[in-house]
Amino acid sequence: MEITQLVFVAFIAAIIFIIKALKVVPQQNSWVVERLGKFHAALLPGLNIVIPFIDRVAYKHLLKEVPLDVPSQVCITRDNTQLQVDGILYFQVTDPKLASYGTSNYIMAITQLAQTTLRSVIGKMELDKTFEERDDINRAVVAALDEAATSWGVKVLRYEIKDLTPPKEILHAMQAQITAEREKRALIAASEGRKQEQINIATGEREAFIQRSEGEKQSAINRAQGEAEAIKAVATANAQAIQQVAQAIQSAGGMEAVNFKVAEQYIKAFGNVAKQGNTLILPGNLADMGGLVATAMSIVKSQK
Repeated sequence: MEITQLVFVAFIAAIIFIIKALKVVPQQNSWVVERLGKFHAALLPGLNIVIPFIDRVAYKHLLKEVPLDVPSQVCITRDNTQLQVDGILYFQVTDPKLASYGTSNYIMAITQLAQTTLRSVIGKMELDKTFEERDDINRAVVAALDEAATSWGVKVLRYEIKDLTPPKEILHAMQAQITAEREKRALIAASEGRKQEQINIATGEREAFIQRSEGEKQSAINRAQGEAEAIKAVATANAQAIQQVAQAIQSAGGMEAVNFKVAEQYIKAFGNVAKQGNTLILPGNLADMGGLVATAMSIVKSQK
């Protein structure tokens, strides 16, 4: 009976020993094992075997990226303005041994260092720059934290500012400044619009005047060319008429026809004197009509 009890106890002890010896580490986790109080190994994900009662799991670390909310704090800018800053930090454990023995609490260490670094960076900037250069602030905090966290087995991936809250008085002043800037831009835009409108009107009037002057110039040129063509046509017609008259005079019986035409016109002209109120200078021997005709005929002959 006693042997059976011993076997049973030994069996139970063996089961407990096996359970204690087998350690299953989840994915993206790492367990630090101490042997007799001294660091022995960092267990990888999967099934691991340890020595019960000699080895113990001292620390368990998550190897995933961890978001850490950095508590809000008041920072003083370069121009002595209080600024409430709230941020979030992302880190990842890269060395389980250093994360276990490099610091007593790496999360608190990272949080405190993030706050002090942020105060230092904000203190070097003026209030307006803090809103414009958030990326520079984030990079400065990450660089300072990553350098210090290396000895803690932690990799700081990034830091993001969630909110920047200045005092209410500063907010009202900033809002008034923004309103003034918008009104200024609106006035400038309106004046630029009026200026452009005046420029467009002046340009249109100038182009219209140029078009009118060009039209008048072309019209004058056309009139001058028309008058020149008319004068040339009249001159050509007169020249042709004179040439035809000369040819007719030189032909047979032409001189007699000219004599007859001159006498006819001469007599007709004197016949119109009594019908019109014209003032004429007449020869003294007006009764001698035959002499007058003979005089006109002699003139025509002399011209020939």
